Amino acid sequence: MPCAAWTAALPDSRARARQAARAAARGAGLRPGSAGAELSLVLADDASVRRLNRKWRKRDRATNVLSFPGGDPVMLGDVILAFETVRREAAEQGKAIGDHLSHLVVHGVLHLLGHDHQNACDAEKMEGLERRVLAGLGIADPYAIG
Repeated sequence: MPCAAWTAALPDSRARARQAARAAARGAGLRPGSAGAELSLVLADDASVRRLNRKWRKRDRATNVLSFPGGDPVMLGDVILAFETVRREAAEQGKAIGDHLSHLVVHGVLHLLGHDHQNACDAEKMEGLERRVLAGLGIADPYAIG
C-alpha cells in the first residue's frame, strides 16, 4: 500500500508526517511516551484509499485522509493519506503539498484522539486545535480564505 510517488514528489514526506503526528498528539494533550501510545501512518495512493473507503465506509471514492481508530489505549489507530487527492487539493488551494500533508496528518490524528467535526461547535473546536498545532509547525491557517 505505500506509494513511492510521495517520496518522489516530497522527499521528506515521511519525516513531515511523523512530525505532524507528534505535534497533533502533543496539541491534544498526549505527552511523549504517555501510555506507550502509537499509531501507523500510511502514505498511500488514491486506489488504495478508495478500496478502504469502499470497504469500511461504503463510499466508492478516494478521499484525502482516512482515520481508523485502533480501539485500545496503546494502538491509537491508522491514518492513511491518498497521494493524488492530496496533491490535487494542494494545487487547487494554492498550498505546498508538504503543508497540506501536515494538515491532513494532524486532522487524522485528532480524529484518532476523539476529536470530530460532525456539528458546528465540534468543528470549531477541532479546527481551532488544528490551527494551533499547525502554527507551531510554522504552517499557515489551512482554513483561511484567500
